[in-house]
Amino acid sequence: MRRIVVVCLLLLAAGPSQAQEVIRLARIADIPDQYVGGEMLRAVYARLNIKLEFEDVPGKRALALSSTGQVDGEVQRIGTLSRDYPTLIQVTPAINYIEPAVFTTKLQFDVAGWNSIRDYSIGIVRGVGSSEAGTRGMTRVTATTSLDNMVKMLDADRFDVMVTDLFSGLAAVRKLNLQAIHPLSPPLERISIYHHLHERHRDLVPKVGRMIEQMEATGELARLRETLIKQVLSGM
Repeated sequence: MRRIVVVCLLLLAAGPSQAQEVIRLARIADIPDQYVGGEMLRAVYARLNIKLEFEDVPGKRALALSSTGQVDGEVQRIGTLSRDYPTLIQVTPAINYIEPAVFTTKLQFDVAGWNSIRDYSIGIVRGVGSSEAGTRGMTRVTATTSLDNMVKMLDADRFDVMVTDLFSGLAAVRKLNLQAIHPLSPPLERISIYHHLHERHRDLVPKVGRMIEQMEATGELARLRETLIKQVLSGM
């Protein structure tokens, strides 16, 4: 009997320590590159025995949830996010990158940075920091509620061009089967994007950063990104 009691006590003591921690991250809804970044992070956190869950919401809503601590952080955002949202701590190195690109239906021109689209009417997705920063000060910018909505508006000639990351734009155009829409070359730029955690998880930041660095060094993250992108595009 004494042995049984001791074994039971040991099992009870071990239970909580082996329970898997859960982290909930805000993820911008219906943006394919956010899905890819989320799945890359899922692999990173699995190495730390932490389960990830995602809250899929519009971009501005995501920032409201993460910066106030209603969720535990953001999947991926541009590197200047902490300047405007100091409660969100950037995890380094970058988890992913995006290539903002210009999409259009009728125009043809060589893209030479953001200033090359200044004279056109432009669609962007509200809450996507790279698009908002790149078009800041431009006078004819329409902020749409979602990527799919923006693609449909471009197809209906509501603006001359739209800007989104190249991969997400291609995925959305294929999904909606709007063959008249095409990207212009080259992309506007390549931007490193970073995972962010709410300040209450300050102690977790270096652990996640070290794991990203290790998986990046072995090429595992690059291979996973390539596989995920192929899966998304082939599933359209």
